[in-house]
Amino acid sequence: MTIPEIRKDDYIVILTGAGISAESGIKTFRDSDGLWENHRVEDVATPEGFKRDPKLVWAFYKERYHQSHSVEPNAGHYALSKLESAFKNKFLLVTQNVDGLHTRAGSKRVIEMHGTLNTCFCTRCGRNFTMREVDITPDIPPCLYCGKPLRPDIVWFGEMPYRMDEIVSKLNKATVFMSIGTSGNVYPAANFIAIARSNGARTIGVNLQEPENSTHIDEFIQGKAGDVLPKLVDKWISVVS
Repeated sequence: MTIPEIRKDDYIVILTGAGISAESGIKTFRDSDGLWENHRVEDVATPEGFKRDPKLVWAFYKERYHQSHSVEPNAGHYALSKLESAFKNKFLLVTQNVDGLHTRAGSKRVIEMHGTLNTCFCTRCGRNFTMREVDITPDIPPCLYCGKPLRPDIVWFGEMPYRMDEIVSKLNKATVFMSIGTSGNVYPAANFIAIARSNGARTIGVNLQEPENSTHIDEFIQGKAGDVLPKLVDKWISVVS
C-alpha cells in the first residue's frame, strides 16, 4: 500500500460513511436493496413516515440505538481520533453515520451531519435530550418538559443536514480531503470532494471499491478502513511529532 504524503501545515477534512462502521458490525440499508433492517426507508427515515406511524419509527430507532451500543469502535475510528490529536485545530471529521462510534473512539472535532442515535428532541418545544436521560420504554417517548412526542435526532430524507455552512467553510479551507467508506452517491455529502478539490485540496479515497464520485479522487487506496487507516495515520502523524 502506497501512503500519500502529507505536510505538517496541511488542513485535513475527512468524510466518513457507512463503510467504516460496517467493520464494527453496523448495517446499512444499502446492503439490502433499499431496505434498512427489513424496513422500507420511506417508512422509517422520512418525516412522512414518522407522521404516519411514529410508533413504528420509534421502535426502529430504539433497536438501532441498542445495536449501536452493542458494538465497539474499530481500529479505523481510533486511528482518526489519533490523527485529530496530532493535527488539532487543523483537522475536521464529518460523518454521515449516526451510530456515535467516532465520539466513543475519542473524536472531538466531529460533525455528525445526519444526527445521532444518542439524542432526541421534542416535536413541539424543540428541547434536546440524550437518550440516556429519557424513558424510552413508552411506544412514543414524551418530552420531559411539555409532554409532547419526542422524535429521534436523525436527519431524514428530505431534511437539511446539520451544520452545512460550517462544513462548506472548512471544505474551502482544506488542503487535504479524504473520504472513507462512502458510496459517493448520497448528496450533499457526495459533493464535498468536488468542493474541496475545486479549492485546491488533494483528494484521497479509502474504500473497498471505488465510489461513484471517484473521478474527483486524486489518490485511491482500496481496502478496509480498519486496515488502511492505522498505517496511514502512523505515517502522517510522524510529520508533526
